[in-house]
Amino acid sequence: MTITRRNFLTAGAIIAGSMPFARVLSANAAPADTLVAVYGQSINSLDLHRTGTNRASYQIAVNCYDRLITFGSKSGPDGSLSYDYSKIEPELAESWTISDDGLTITFKLKADATFQDGSKVTAADVKWSFDRAVTVGGFPTTQMQAGGLVRPDQFEAVDDLTFVVKLDKPSKLSLPDLAVPVPFVINSTLAKAHATAEDPWAMEYLHKNTIGSGAYKVTRWDQGQQVVYERFDGWVGGPKPAVRRVIVREVPSPATSRALIERGDVQIAYDIPDKDASELADKLTVYSTPVDNCINCLCLNFNFVPFQDPDVRKAVAYAVPYEAIFKTAAYGRGAPLWGGSAEINDTAWPRKTPYDTDMAKAKELMAKSKYPDGFETTLSISSDLGWMEPAAILVQEAVAQLGIKVTIDKIPGANWRTASLVEKRLPFHFENFGGWLNTPDYYFFWAYQDGHLFNSSNYHNDEIETLTAETLPMAMDDPEYAKKIERMYEIVLNDLPRIPLYQPALNVAVNGAAGYEFWFHRMLDIRSLTIVGS
Repeated sequence: MTITRRNFLTAGAIIAGSMPFARVLSANAAPADTLVAVYGQSINSLDLHRTGTNRASYQIAVNCYDRLITFGSKSGPDGSLSYDYSKIEPELAESWTISDDGLTITFKLKADATFQDGSKVTAADVKWSFDRAVTVGGFPTTQMQAGGLVRPDQFEAVDDLTFVVKLDKPSKLSLPDLAVPVPFVINSTLAKAHATAEDPWAMEYLHKNTIGSGAYKVTRWDQGQQVVYERFDGWVGGPKPAVRRVIVREVPSPATSRALIERGDVQIAYDIPDKDASELADKLTVYSTPVDNCINCLCLNFNFVPFQDPDVRKAVAYAVPYEAIFKTAAYGRGAPLWGGSAEINDTAWPRKTPYDTDMAKAKELMAKSKYPDGFETTLSISSDLGWMEPAAILVQEAVAQLGIKVTIDKIPGANWRTASLVEKRLPFHFENFGGWLNTPDYYFFWAYQDGHLFNSSNYHNDEIETLTAETLPMAMDDPEYAKKIERMYEIVLNDLPRIPLYQPALNVAVNGAAGYEFWFHRMLDIRSLTIVGS
């Protein structure tokens, strides 16, 4: 589909045909112990470890499975809740100790922890789950590697309640990496019963079933429509959730989601567009939280020959209409990441780049490139991520002045991750990776290292590979840390595989619910929610 400014504005005004669907979503018609939320993205699997599982699906691991540990909470100046990266707290583990040399972490499990089928959670289940995470490949395996968790022989079930992690070298990320969604604990007995020689990790079974010890279990999943959670009253990972049942309905139309939350037909509208957040803030409770370590950026794929030319990449960077994108796509919510100093003397991240809109400079760079007359390419966007479409139209108009003819292509949200991150086949596209572990080296690990999931630009730089590997485990107060990080910034802001645009905010509208808490993974944690006014 080719998108222009005119047909974008026309399409954005049309919501007829979507509203009849709203009648089946009413929270008012739901039982008093049921909370209804709407979300624009589609869940494509119940198993985060499965190849191609999209970000929307991470909510299953968060709510239906336990991890050994979790992050604590903190209150913001406005009273809103957020995770606290500086606090590590128990979830499935009762306690843990770290050896003096930093190489051994010993966990004691809670003796009363059970899976949702009533069986006891043991250290053998934790080992099987960790073995799975480091073996299946793709995103989960790479995520485990970020914390130095690489091989099954690093994990030992000493007895039913004692689990040991052995590291090859100390790392500041090892413990916090165990609090992200990936190392979730699976009922290994049940999983093995559904495993086969071709599928030793029961990927097909867990794709459609949740078999954890978490606060909720999925009792119904209608792909493309809804997921229904039921509370597990035997959960010991935290305080008993107040809500017995939560229904998360998939509503791709932002206009429909807005109408539903305004009328009180649903209690939560999750990840709503910046425009709606801005306009609803005077009517409802709207949380807009800048996403830590997250950047909305324009990516140039190095497998596409014209983008191998550094002058082309810099020409594009100077042509981007940053201010217009921030106002039109983000409605000024979030933080600008352009127009900063060229001098790098700190490790702040995300940071403003030295690029700003300068069409004369852009044309000068394009003229001296190998493509002075321009070229044709496709700018790909996800149909699930509303900020991309207005941003794409503005970029299309800007680079046309350089002779770059862009066709905008909308990819369905369920296919976006595969196209952009797994296959990495999109020559020109947007991305919005947010690092779960809040350090700059962790962002580089995912977004700039060769072959890693969020390096959708197919970027490779030998020095970046070395520096990222060196800084990832390094303590942030190490005298060498800042120097190496600053050098990493210098390299990527010159090479420009991705052009930072702005740091986005996550917007959540609430009408009839309380207890919302922002999390780094940008998924709805239903465990803390309560229903009010019913």
